[in-house]
Amino acid sequence: MLFSPRDIFKIQSDSEFNQFAIKVFHYQYKQNPIYNAFVNHLFQRKKQDISGIQHYTQIPFLPIEFFKFHTVTCFSITPTTLFFESSGTTQNNLSRHYIFDESIYKESILRGFTHFYGHPKNYLFIFLLPNDDQRPHSSLIYMAKYLQSLSIYQESGFYLNDFNTARSLIEKHLKTNTKIFILGLSYALMDFCENSSKIESPSVIVMETGGMKGKRKEMPKHLFHAYLKEKLAVNSIHSEYGMTELLSQAYSKNDGIFYTPPWMKVLVREMDDPFAIYTSNKQGLINIIDLANIHSCSFIATSDLGKLYDDGSFEILGRSDFSDIRGCNLMYQ
Repeated sequence: MLFSPRDIFKIQSDSEFNQFAIKVFHYQYKQNPIYNAFVNHLFQRKKQDISGIQHYTQIPFLPIEFFKFHTVTCFSITPTTLFFESSGTTQNNLSRHYIFDESIYKESILRGFTHFYGHPKNYLFIFLLPNDDQRPHSSLIYMAKYLQSLSIYQESGFYLNDFNTARSLIEKHLKTNTKIFILGLSYALMDFCENSSKIESPSVIVMETGGMKGKRKEMPKHLFHAYLKEKLAVNSIHSEYGMTELLSQAYSKNDGIFYTPPWMKVLVREMDDPFAIYTSNKQGLINIIDLANIHSCSFIATSDLGKLYDDGSFEILGRSDFSDIRGCNLMYQ
């Protein structure tokens, strides 16, 4: 590798992003056997080679389903290698993301959060999430625990099973103008609304993530946000967009419009043509470049449907109906 992985956090322009993306691509093409085989297969079918790649839109995007069936890494794993695992109703075909250097994930968490909200030390965090005993391999829980460790408030913590204490802490700290940040799974926030009075403070940040997880019926995002705003008496509902296979998050401060940190980009591809990649003002399937994924794969084709805007922001519209296995079959067709 001809650069330090942490150099990605110094990116300030699209041209710098492109330079690093090309460098990361060549590193992962050489060091990641699964990605190497996938790229070779694609370019053999297209009768092209990687020497023609000059821009990040030309880089092949690995279907996210590969993380369910393969070890997608640039390094050899051991029994003690840290990994994150997707949630699911069964233990079959869960995605696994192996981590070579967890300090890179911590830096991505800190820099990404600070980029949008300021340093986490200044917030009281109320997490309406399972703890790490319940979800020991959740990247979301890891992120929450790390943010908790940076907070100057010792009461920051997990209150999924203790809404009364969470409510008392919020009331206590509202009196001292403390910055309060509530992060919860969608179903947990609905439970909190039904078992707690209004917050009555527009300054409190309420962020939803993760969906209903089968606990409640899914509902359109705009209706869900309207419900939370009315029940909690806050002006807006924030959202976090991340996943097991990434080491960076995108954030929305209102209306479900997400923005990425400088080392992350979202593109869209055509439903019927995975090589038709667009960088603005299009609707299609979401592709993600996460340069913090330096030791696994930074170029991921998701199953999420979305719309990309001219300024690089995006919204999530739902999920495609394609089978999980379809992406992985590309290598063997």
